[in-house]
Parts: sequence; C-alpha cells; structure tokens
Amino acid sequence: MNPVKLYVAVLFAAEALLAQALVALEARFGAVDVRGAPVPFDHTDYYAPELGRGLRRTIAAFAELVPPPFIVAAKWAARDIERALSQAGRRRVNLDVGFLDAFKVTLASFKERGNKVYLDRDVWLDIQLTFERGKLHPLPWTFPEFRAARYDADLLRIRARYREQSRLPPHPAE
Repeated sequence: MNPVKLYVAVLFAAEALLAQALVALEARFGAVDVRGAPVPFDHTDYYAPELGRGLRRTIAAFAELVPPPFIVAAKWAARDIERALSQAGRRRVNLDVGFLDAFKVTLASFKERGNKVYLDRDVWLDIQLTFERGKLHPLPWTFPEFRAARYDADLLRIRARYREQSRLPPHPAE
C-alpha cells in the first residue's frame, strides 16, 4: 500500500480563524508543505448561516506522507479541531480532510451517499477528481467548486510534491 498526501480544505470567513485552524492542524498532522491561496467560496450559501458571509477556501497539504487508512483518524481529528474553534455551539471553520495520490483526489465524509465507500468509524471516502494525462477530471458527483477547477493549480502542485516524495516517475503522457 503506497502512502498518500494528506490535505485539508479549510473554509473560513476571517483570516484569524484560518490562522488558528492551521496552527491546530499542524499540531496534529505536522508541517504544511504546500498551501494554496484562498479563493472565494460562492457556489453555495449553505455554510453562511453557521460560518458567516464572505467565505473563502484554501487547501493545505502536509509534508509527511501517510498510509491511506489514516484518513479515518484525520477526519475525526478535523472534527475535534472544528469543535475546539467553535463558538456558542457554532462552527467558525469547516475542515474537509482528504488525500491524493498519483491517480485521484479524495475527501472524507461522515455522510453516506451512493458514490462513497465506507472505511471505518462512520467515515466514508469520496473520490472527487481523477488525474489523467497531467490534468484533473471531475466525476458526476464532484462538488461544484472542485468541478469549476478553482483548486486545480494547487492540487497539481500538491500532486507534484507527492510524486517527488514518492519518487514516482512522470507519467509518459505528462
């Protein structure tokens, strides 16, 4: 089983909350080695009542490669961090944990759906994107912001770092 690159998509309204979330995430998962610029999260207002308006999302990947089953513990740890940063029972950040490898970008979830695979401890794995010929490709269920390619440059940088760490040769078509 090849190790994978753990990342977290952090949804936030205030820079101070992003900073607090990143400190807590690094305390749990180690140093961030690739981080994308925050981009507007405006495909839905689903999170606005809880997290506020003017939401942005950034993706941060961690330096240490992990075994794929670690995603279960990582999802629970992210929930603990969300709760620690909450105020009056309301989350102030949303932390979507996932991993990527040479073939795919995934997200972990506590929600069962037809396209997700059960792992353990109420955690489901959802493949959001696949890599083919150096590009990301959405699937029918891919979240709109991932489908819109807002994070593609960051995810490709994370994948390049993963390939360096894994010592994987470039794909012939890339």
